[in-house]
Amino acid sequence: MDYIEYQFRIEPLNPGSEILIAELGQAGVESFLETEDGILAYIQKQEWNKDILSTVQILKSDEFTVSFDFSEIKQVNWNKAWEENFDLIKIADKCTVRAPFHEKQETEFDIVIEPKMSFGTGHHETTYMMLRFILEADFEQKTVLDMGCGTAVLAILAELKGAQKVDAIDIDPWCVENATENIIRNHAERIEVSLGDAGVLTGKKYDRILANINRNILIQDMAPYVQAMNNEASLYVSGFYLEDLELIRRRAEELGLQFVEKKEKNKWIAARFIKKK
Repeated sequence: MDYIEYQFRIEPLNPGSEILIAELGQAGVESFLETEDGILAYIQKQEWNKDILSTVQILKSDEFTVSFDFSEIKQVNWNKAWEENFDLIKIADKCTVRAPFHEKQETEFDIVIEPKMSFGTGHHETTYMMLRFILEADFEQKTVLDMGCGTAVLAILAELKGAQKVDAIDIDPWCVENATENIIRNHAERIEVSLGDAGVLTGKKYDRILANINRNILIQDMAPYVQAMNNEASLYVSGFYLEDLELIRRRAEELGLQFVEKKEKNKWIAARFIKKK
């Protein structure tokens, strides 16, 4: 079966690639591979038409620069494509994130992820830093929210670190499906996945909230996050650049949170805030 392959280049890459994958999925594109500067997207030739990108709004957005080429290719060997584009990663020599075809590593935590159309393998700076935060923190018997869970890699590590209960929530049905598959793949038993946005948090309380999304959504939804935090709870956020930290910090402090620390990797930032009594 022949395919049409699109080669997309996106700036900024995050959350641009996540948004693009979601919109392409809704348009009928069926498979994706992340690259250093964007994504490869595939659709069966018989399902393709010249107007397939007409509903992809990110291509018309002023917030992102997206360019692409496309070509017809012969049948794709997906296993070979995965092996060429998905290397396993190690975080602080304590945690491995790998695909099903990688050999098991001798680390304390071993997570198997098949991302499909979802964001969050640990390769991107933001996911990597959030995993670092989880490794360094106490999650034993804590209630946890993974907001915008993507592949659920953060939720899975939170359970491995001893979390009592984890809610993994995403606005994208593809992510909910993929997160559920990865949770089963990793034999996680205390994670509940659901479809929704910050509106579903009413009445819920957590000790740890993980939100690796983007600057605008973080600022927009900060109030529901704070409302859902127990006293002494921690909020971990990422998905934004160094120059955006002041905006994120100002909004968090307006709502009564206290800035504790940050991590930086290639100008991307992850930050931790706490809710005092």
